Amino acid sequence: MVNLLFPLGITNYIVGGILIGLGVSMIFLLTGIRAGASSFFSSTISYFSNKEYFQRKLYTTTRVWRIVFTLGLIVGAFLFTITFNNGQFFTTNVQWWRLALGGFLVGFGTRFSRGCTSGHGICGLASFSLSSFLAVITFLIIAIFTAFIVGSLGVIP
Repeated sequence: MVNLLFPLGITNYIVGGILIGLGVSMIFLLTGIRAGASSFFSSTISYFSNKEYFQRKLYTTTRVWRIVFTLGLIVGAFLFTITFNNGQFFTTNVQWWRLALGGFLVGFGTRFSRGCTSGHGICGLASFSLSSFLAVITFLIIAIFTAFIVGSLGVIP
């Protein structure tokens, strides 16, 4: 059964899960803030906009670590590619407009659910948040539904 669910092996997923758990635990223990990537945009805009929405304490007091967090994701992906993927960067044949549409839909969903999959799925569930539980269930249902529709249209990632 494990081979069916994880055809490339389960070790990478276990190691990844442990590293993610350690990372978000460290962020919470050191800063008292739950890690999440969706507020990066608003906290970064708070540097440039005087609008009241962007000047909320949530954004102005956490913007430095959110920028470091996001840069860490980018640098981490780069280091992974160099270290474990023989310097071969991942590419895709998906058209740019599909990538843009997907990005828009993910951004819309993130704002609509007031958080991203990392915020709700990792930190929210770990803190037994009912709203995060409902958000994750919604994410999964929509993802499965979308995968079936896109697959039936012959689109292969």
